[in-house]
Amino acid sequence: MEIGAGTGGTAVPSAVLDRVLPAIGGMATVERLSALSSSDFTSVMLEVARRRTARETPASVRRRYTRDRFTQPAPIPWCSIRRAEDALLDVLPAGVKMLTLAPVVPLGTHSALGTVSQDKVLTTIRASEVAADPTNALALEASVRRRALDRATTVKLAGLQRVVRAQRFASAGAAAHFTLFGLVTAGRDEGSYRFERSALAEHLRFAVAGLAATGLRHLHVALTPLSEAGERIAAAVIDELDQDRGPAAAAVIVLDHTRQRGRGYYRDLCFKVNAHVCGTLEEIGDGGFTDWTRQLTASHKERLLISGIGLDRLAGVARL
Repeated sequence: MEIGAGTGGTAVPSAVLDRVLPAIGGMATVERLSALSSSDFTSVMLEVARRRTARETPASVRRRYTRDRFTQPAPIPWCSIRRAEDALLDVLPAGVKMLTLAPVVPLGTHSALGTVSQDKVLTTIRASEVAADPTNALALEASVRRRALDRATTVKLAGLQRVVRAQRFASAGAAAHFTLFGLVTAGRDEGSYRFERSALAEHLRFAVAGLAATGLRHLHVALTPLSEAGERIAAAVIDELDQDRGPAAAAVIVLDHTRQRGRGYYRDLCFKVNAHVCGTLEEIGDGGFTDWTRQLTASHKERLLISGIGLDRLAGVARL
């Protein structure tokens, strides 16, 4: 999911590795470390961390705090983000269970599920990584619940999470951490794309109602079909939402076949929820279908729709 930060990022420059590796025994050292078990690797890295922290002082910690983009407070006031949270929670669809998500997920979660480069994730020295998107953790939990429940039971989960993205961004003012509201709907293939149509319509109604609740009026939803199935799902949902007299009527819904980001990450269809503000189209929400629960449960019948809304961006655009 791209909300709040985009998907750009670069790997560690080869010049850095060329300089550092000879001093520590070359690539063979890296290969030996990566081959260790999780517990052995953690023990070694904890000892490295202990030796490094022994050299730190209160003064050096303060200097690092003022320079480290990961540790700086958010530029958006807390009360503004809280108002954005409340606006979304007030229109949360029935049957959605809110979770208090952990700040970390198992090592490899983002790369194994969403094919996100590890360079974009803040990895810990234990077998975990700092959350970069709440929908990853929500998908993990949904897969666990789906395996424990009757196959006909649809699982709807949501969560608020302060996430960290490790890549550097070209846009000015882009923060390394921000709050996302994540929503996932996990279920089973019902035939004729009934699950997909129902889940997508509900996510879009929620996103539009949430943005409208903050005072935003000129809303724009762009659906990007990624397959023939996606074309059919999009056409059916557009027809359904065109009949709405509720919150979804506040948005213009269009097809966007030009979108390139998200292809390979999403399956069949993805979407963006935007707001026109002072002549500029501001992206606030993003989502689409993925194969994550299919992979996690080893069942090709599993279906999953994920979406997220950037609360820092929503609070700033709506001037909450």
